[in-house]
Amino acid sequence: MAALVAACGTGVGIGYVINSASTPPVTQPAGPTTTGGSSSGGTSGTSALTAKVASGLVNIYVAFAYETAQGAGTGMVVTSSGQVITNNHVIAGATAIRAADLGNGKTYDASVVGYDVSGDVAVLQLQGASGLATVALAGSSVRLGDSVVAIGNAGGHGTPTASAGVVTGLDQAITTHSELSGTTEHLSGLIETDAAIESGHSGGPLVNANARVVGMVTAGSFNFAFSQGASQGYAVPTTTFRSIAADIVSGKQSGSVHVGPTAFLGVQVTPVQQAGALVVQVVGTSPAAVAGVKPGDLITGLAGQPVRRPETVASVLAAYRPGATIQVTLVDQAGVQRTVTVTLVAGPPA
Repeated sequence: MAALVAACGTGVGIGYVINSASTPPVTQPAGPTTTGGSSSGGTSGTSALTAKVASGLVNIYVAFAYETAQGAGTGMVVTSSGQVITNNHVIAGATAIRAADLGNGKTYDASVVGYDVSGDVAVLQLQGASGLATVALAGSSVRLGDSVVAIGNAGGHGTPTASAGVVTGLDQAITTHSELSGTTEHLSGLIETDAAIESGHSGGPLVNANARVVGMVTAGSFNFAFSQGASQGYAVPTTTFRSIAADIVSGKQSGSVHVGPTAFLGVQVTPVQQAGALVVQVVGTSPAAVAGVKPGDLITGLAGQPVRRPETVASVLAAYRPGATIQVTLVDQAGVQRTVTVTLVAGPPA
């Protein structure tokens, strides 16, 4: 999960929490479940692993202009020139992204190279970075019962925290809920662990006993509390996020992978009982505002495609570049349908 702090100073957890898992957890008869524990050396073993990995991590700090909030998560440095892999939900909707490198202590502005919403993977580029330490990615998959440690910017406090556990499930499928946008996402092929996942761990590494990254932490269970670890955690396997990142870096855009600037409409939407996406906020001077879209309007069509739920808005926009002109079909609060034409601009990642 990412950690979100509102401008007024109140802290709440955001990011991905689990609505449901399509397969039951595979429970192991024994193994460490407490933060800092390890089956191969206790707290000292966990600390040693953290020390080996931490220099290749960054703390990611994002700003959400129209949410009047700031968030924090974790990223893994994969090239010395500052290429970073993190979760898409850590940076989704961000209007500004900065990353503090734990290896050299410097903070960089970060740009989004691309992302995959359905895979929950994003690639960032740290501006002006060079000579950075990197994480070591595992060349093989994990097995049930393997000892693992989740490392990340827990709580957004800036100091890496490690939580040890074991692998309790493989190839798991879950439905996640974003506490920021209210949208859901279906993720599959995940590693399940009983390591305590905390807010801010999102985008951080799940490492094996050799300090090799076997997965990227992406979700915790719904009983998550801001200062308390989750009882179930899930991670995107390294083989999966490495393949997605390679497509992004090579510019291989597809139905799921978006490369380059994100087309921006300028609305915040929420689910409703009927089909459509209800507009709850319109960003001033955005394409939607210029076209006369107002809070309370129901988006039922976008670029010729029907909109049945809020997620459709982001997925449709992902196929377009800034400068594209599309049509938006709306139903206002009086039940009157209209269609407006908008020219998309560059905006936050989806």
